[in-house]
Amino acid sequence: MFEELEKVRVYKISVELGDAVWREVVKWDNFCKITIGKQLVDAADSISANIAESFGRYHQKDVVNFLYFSRGSLYETKSWLEKAQERKLISDAGSQVFLKFLDDLAPQLNSYIAYKKKRRAGFSNHPAT
Repeated sequence: MFEELEKVRVYKISVELGDAVWREVVKWDNFCKITIGKQLVDAADSISANIAESFGRYHQKDVVNFLYFSRGSLYETKSWLEKAQERKLISDAGSQVFLKFLDDLAPQLNSYIAYKKKRRAGFSNHPAT
C-alpha cells in the first residue's frame, strides 16, 4: 500500500509552518519583504515542498536525499528567523514561537528520514518481485 502525502504528519506540520510564516511576512514593509521576507518564506515553504518532492521519486536513495534537502531548509528557516528577530522585523515572542515550532519539527523530520532510510536498507536486501 502506498503512503499518502497528506497523511504524513511531518508534511502537514511543515505546511502549517510555511503558512504561519507567510501570514507574518505579508505584514512587513516592501523592503523587508523583498530582502529577508522572501528568503524566509522560500526556506519555510521548501521544508514541505521537498517532502512532497520525495514522494515523486522512485528510488529510495532519491527519497532520502530530498528529505535531507527538507532538513537543510529547516535550518535555513531558523537562520532567517533569527535574522528577522535581530533586525526587529518579528517580535522576540513571535520568533520564539516559530523557533519552538522548528525545534519540535526537527526530531520528527529526523525520525521520518530514519524510517525511510530503514525502508531503503530493507529494499536492498530483497530481490525485486
